[in-house]
Amino acid sequence: MAKRVRVVRMSVEQPLWRALTAYRILTMLYAILLAVFGREKYDRPWVAIAFLAVMTVWTLATLPKVAGAAACTKRFLGADLTLALVGILVTPLADFQAQHVDGPTLPSIWTAGSVLAFAIKGGWRWAAFASTFVAVANLIERAEPSRDTLHNVLLVWVASIAIGYVVEVARASERTLARALEIEAATRERERLARDIHDSVLQVLAMVQRRGTAIGGEAAELGRMAGEQEVALRTLVSSGLVPPTRVSEDAADGAVVRTVETDDDETPAPAATDLRALLAPHAGSRVTFAEPGAPVLLTPEAAGELAAAVSAALDNVRVHAGESAQAWILVEDWPDEVIVTVRDDGPGIPEGRLAQAEGEGRLGVALSIRGRLRDLGGTAELISVPGQGTEVELKVPKVSRGKAGSVR
Repeated sequence: MAKRVRVVRMSVEQPLWRALTAYRILTMLYAILLAVFGREKYDRPWVAIAFLAVMTVWTLATLPKVAGAAACTKRFLGADLTLALVGILVTPLADFQAQHVDGPTLPSIWTAGSVLAFAIKGGWRWAAFASTFVAVANLIERAEPSRDTLHNVLLVWVASIAIGYVVEVARASERTLARALEIEAATRERERLARDIHDSVLQVLAMVQRRGTAIGGEAAELGRMAGEQEVALRTLVSSGLVPPTRVSEDAADGAVVRTVETDDDETPAPAATDLRALLAPHAGSRVTFAEPGAPVLLTPEAAGELAAAVSAALDNVRVHAGESAQAWILVEDWPDEVIVTVRDDGPGIPEGRLAQAEGEGRLGVALSIRGRLRDLGGTAELISVPGQGTEVELKVPKVSRGKAGSVR
């Protein structure tokens, strides 16, 4: 069964909106049950019945409004809070003793749902605004506020502000994460382009410079110009100059966007590639190729990237170890990973030379080898002893962290 990639918008706010929806329904039922079991206390039961009927219809009709931040408009929040305040203030009309005896108001704890909607939508400032109105309404409804009344009012005020603050922190964290993911994606794309440039344009310019200098005459001048262009291009690549990355609309809204692999019967699965077929052309008088007897199957992308890393390692052998250096390629197919080792008998790499080369913009090892393996979820280890040659060990997991490394 084939896989295709789709984009999923992730947000920590969505669970909060779903919880608010459930809270409004449950507290609506709770308020109705309180009224049913305490119906004897109402002096004007029709007032309670009328309000609870309106509250029930409103709650059920506005469920889509609390499904997400986009649907929860300021107009809805204002109407919802107004209904809650009306329910608190008309409680004494239904129960004459409500102002003197501690007891639930008609909307009861359903009122907190209105305040929570403000908190999730706008943060702690909106929550403080809404809870202040609720507090004032409760104090007015209780002509003689008791300690329990003051306690409940303060609890709703503090809790709503705390929830609003948590929502603001979560949004800021999401925006930071979304920005980091976009920067990472841009960095990976820049590294991929740098690898392509290094493996093609820079290698050709370096070859023209060497051959032109060896031939002499007008060719030497062409070699000199090619060398200047190589240096300029290496400087441009190593400086990381890319167009600025614009944060996507989803990221600006505080959402994390990720890709998810899903089954798609209509999309054919990529054919497996035998890594041996890609590495075999390197074999020759100066390169010995040792391979397993069975095919080493990887996805086309993983096999291609691994083969390109091997090619970059062999290019380094030819450039730095000399045309007479001998190289060996060993392919090992393990249950969990594929290991390719490239070894030469050249003079080795002096200590600190790799860091110096990277500083000069010569990114063959950093990008063409390590960068490729990192994108596949693998590793590249380079061991070199002066006078004893260099060994590059490339490891690619069968199930990689970023991209599928094998075809099963």
